[in-house]
Amino acid sequence: MFYIGCHLSASKGFLHMAKEAVSIGANTFQFFTRNPRGFAAKDIDEADVRAFLEYTKENGFGKILAHAPYTLNPSSADERVRDLALRIMEDDMERMEYIPGNLYNFHPGSHVGQGSEKGIELTAELLNTILKPEQTTTVLLETMSGKGSEIGRNFEELKAIIDKVELSDKVGVCLDTCHVHDGGYDIVNNLDGVLDEFDNIIGLDRLHAIHMNDSKNPFESHKDRHEKIGEGSIGVSAMKAIINNPRLRHLPIFLETPNELDGYAKEIALLKENRE
Repeated sequence: MFYIGCHLSASKGFLHMAKEAVSIGANTFQFFTRNPRGFAAKDIDEADVRAFLEYTKENGFGKILAHAPYTLNPSSADERVRDLALRIMEDDMERMEYIPGNLYNFHPGSHVGQGSEKGIELTAELLNTILKPEQTTTVLLETMSGKGSEIGRNFEELKAIIDKVELSDKVGVCLDTCHVHDGGYDIVNNLDGVLDEFDNIIGLDRLHAIHMNDSKNPFESHKDRHEKIGEGSIGVSAMKAIINNPRLRHLPIFLETPNELDGYAKEIALLKENRE
């Protein structure tokens, strides 16, 4: 099964997002757990959740992906900022159990001058606090492009975080095509080589999802500006290779391109057409 979706607004609830996904040809989706540039979160509507779970089962959905707010920084030098990230992600973990067995993605953070080693340590500390043996949610570290003092700019940094996590079976990776391309991994000309490197360092069994985005910037630019599929420096041919690669075919794909619903529908149709 080819599971593909895009980022949808959670403002009208889970069932609405699922129906919106179906309307554009999707069978999964991503959503923010709360305001992406803030911290407010809607109350969980249990009736809505029950209807969503029934609807997605009937319509053959794959796992959905929740995304933490961009404003969180679990590796900040400021203890208050780290504490806020901890409290929000703890709350998100509790909320995710209303839709058990799904995925939760977050940016590993920025060390803001402390050095990547310290940032890695702080992010792992947060995960060791929030992860529980009984949880069904898999928490994903996102691959980053390497701008500023970001952590997760390479596979080694993600592996270093995972190695420090006690409940590491609850942790995986989400590979963002724009980010790894901008970060210096040549997925256009050497996809299999990049996957070999990922497998040798982290292990492909840790890879649970793909953010599929073209890039406005050239290879190894260490920027982070997503582009519509086929309109950036990655291109449709590379996306086709990704969705058809035997080691990636089973993974859900989530579009984060600069689109409205009609644009996402066109991209989903394009990728489906290129699925072999």
